[in-house]
Formats: sequence, C-alpha cells, structure tokens
Amino acid sequence: MYESGIASVQGVWWKPAHRAEKVWIAIAFIWCMVLFAMMPLWHLRGGQNPTGIRHRVEPADFRERTNEFIAAYQVGEDAGMPIVEPPPGSDVYLIGMMWQWRPILRLQAGAEYTLHLSSVDVNHGFNLYPFNVNFQVVPGYDYALKVTPTEAGEFRIVCNEFCGVGHHLMVGRIEVVPADATAAADVGDDR
Repeated sequence: MYESGIASVQGVWWKPAHRAEKVWIAIAFIWCMVLFAMMPLWHLRGGQNPTGIRHRVEPADFRERTNEFIAAYQVGEDAGMPIVEPPPGSDVYLIGMMWQWRPILRLQAGAEYTLHLSSVDVNHGFNLYPFNVNFQVVPGYDYALKVTPTEAGEFRIVCNEFCGVGHHLMVGRIEVVPADATAAADVGDDR
C-alpha cells in the first residue's frame, strides 16, 4: 500500500522523546559546538597552515620570472631540464605545467630561501616526497613560502592533482646539498 505525503505516518513519532534520548541529543549538540569552535581556533593557533604569501600574478609574467631565474642561476642540465643553484637567501621560482616541474632546484642545507610556486595552465598539486608537504598550485596565483632545507638529499616533487593524460609523468626534483658543496664542480652536469 502506498502512502501519500498528506496522510500521517504510522508510529509514535509525535510522542515526546524519552529522557535518555534527550540526554544523548544534548551531548551530541554540545560536542558539535565544541568541534565548531575548534575550527577557527585550530586555524589560528594550529601549526598546519602555510605561513606563505599569496598574490595574483599573470601566468605569462610568472613564466617570464622563472625563465629569468633559470638564466641567472643555471649550473647544468639533466635530460634537457635546467638545474639551478641560487645563492642562499634568494627567491626561488618553480613552475608547474603540463607535465613537468621546471626547473630542477639545487639548494643548500641550512640556508633559507623564498620558494615561489605557480602554474601556467591548470591546477597542479605540489607534494614533496617523502615529507608531508602538500599545496594546491593554481594558475594566476604566486604562493611564496619561506623554506629552510635541513638535510641533504634528493627529494621528488609529485603532482597529486590530476592534470591530464601525462599526469603520472609529472615528477620534479629538489636536490639539497651540504652547505660546503659548490656549483663549480657540477657545471655541465648531464646525468
């Protein structure tokens, strides 16, 4: 038998709630209010938010800045991809585009840099493997982050936002060298 929306549903829904039900509803409501209050508190006092600077930028302008950065600090190449080694304290530019991170960065351990991230085409995800660093890189925005590499090694940049058919190939690289390493020994690096 079918019921219409006009006829009352059979049951006891109109009877007052039992005392135990009221207690659990009150507990659930109070817990929801605690979690609701924690959202702005955690946003302001938690350590998970990036402390970077964001501003709008034209993708063509960011590409030009990145090319100037590469021209100024390039120390080698790896399979046609420029390797750049900027001096400590400088601005470092990394651009995401289908299907690459450009350029390969070589940074000194213990030195502070300002890393500028942007995309020129579609949304990309910036994930620094094996660390839990994860950013959404959006065209038209420059994300500037203060970074200080603490350990030497080679770290992969993985795009974790689907960006097209070559998405699985979009892997970049950041090389962190000890502070006493020099760029002169690696000029013309063609691994």
